[in-house]
Amino acid sequence: MTLTTPARALWLTTRILVHEPELRSWLTRRSVPGLDVDDIIQESYAILAGLQSVDHIHNPRIYFFEVAKSVILQSLRRSRVIAFSAIAEFDALLIPDDAPSPEAIAAGRQELGRLAELIEDLPPKCREAFVLRKVRGLSQRDVASAMGVSENTVEKHIGKALGLLSRIIGRGGSRRVTSSYGNESPDADGADRATRDRR
Repeated sequence: MTLTTPARALWLTTRILVHEPELRSWLTRRSVPGLDVDDIIQESYAILAGLQSVDHIHNPRIYFFEVAKSVILQSLRRSRVIAFSAIAEFDALLIPDDAPSPEAIAAGRQELGRLAELIEDLPPKCREAFVLRKVRGLSQRDVASAMGVSENTVEKHIGKALGLLSRIIGRGGSRRVTSSYGNESPDADGADRATRDRR
């Protein structure tokens, strides 16, 4: 058995120990019959402490979880009799990942597409100011210069765009964006703004 160097002990303390509560919780929820959570964690630390080098470990959290999973698998392989439930539990040992699921990615792309449609439906000047400032990240001064208007006008266009988008998104995005100026399409009940204001 090799002794842990001070550098390795520091690495274990700063990069691995912080993930122990999460690993412990993860293992407890997936209790594998015949295996103790403390034993799995202890063996995982021993494996990490005995590595020749840790330079290849880019994500210590995932590596720690993988080592624990490997400890479980080795224990199951050494067992003469393995309960079917232990095999089923091992198949469920998916390492928690910070990356979004394919479903979340697809949903995010759909939301982004819908938002792009809503932005496209903004009144032209509001859309231009909004895209230059919020999408392309130009300063308010640069947007004003590009549009040939004052910074105050840019601020009003962006405020109007945000207000219109907020109202539409708040309704579930089910209605096209309309300007508060000029011709406006009727509301869901068929009344236009002027009629509604007279009520």
